[in-house]
Amino acid sequence: MKIAVFSDVHGNLKALEAVLEQIKAAKPDKTVFLGDIFQRGNEEFGCLELLRASGIVCLKGNCELYAQHGVDVDPDVEHLRAYYDGVREKLTAEQMEFIREMPLFYEIESNGKKLHFSHFLFLDIEKPYPFLPLSSLKDGSFDKACEGENVTKYDLAVIGHCHQNFVKGNVVSVSASGLEGASWLLIEVNEDSVDFEHISLC
Repeated sequence: MKIAVFSDVHGNLKALEAVLEQIKAAKPDKTVFLGDIFQRGNEEFGCLELLRASGIVCLKGNCELYAQHGVDVDPDVEHLRAYYDGVREKLTAEQMEFIREMPLFYEIESNGKKLHFSHFLFLDIEKPYPFLPLSSLKDGSFDKACEGENVTKYDLAVIGHCHQNFVKGNVVSVSASGLEGASWLLIEVNEDSVDFEHISLC
């Protein structure tokens, strides 16, 4: 089974079109978007409509949480209040419903291998803002989370959010498709292994 994964489009419609074209050429069995349609670029609504029409698995990132609930769910982004208030005013009822229905994670099992996909590792999935803070990458709490049973029970856990490619144990991160250093991930699940490759966005 071949699975393509990309993340963090951030309003860059040209990059989204390019990554979807590259992924289409790879002919995966499944494509997963790890979230973050909004912020930074100025074509977020074009990105939203393209993703809505794509039929791929679209997961909810922190940007979708802000678009759905406002920035009060995360005290670290007060400076983005005006931007997300504007986004929330522009969203149609159909677009908001799409965002509401985006799941926080996706899981698949193939050839006896279990894979988990989410925007980032979770601190508490029941909280309004469920993800670990980005500071967890520096203070050791991300490493600790990688060693927890909630993560190690999978053969591979795939995340975005931090805009960089790295591998830590069974956790693999993919960089932002919509920013500098753009890439996407191609995973191949076989009977004996789960192989993956970071592919640069042309």
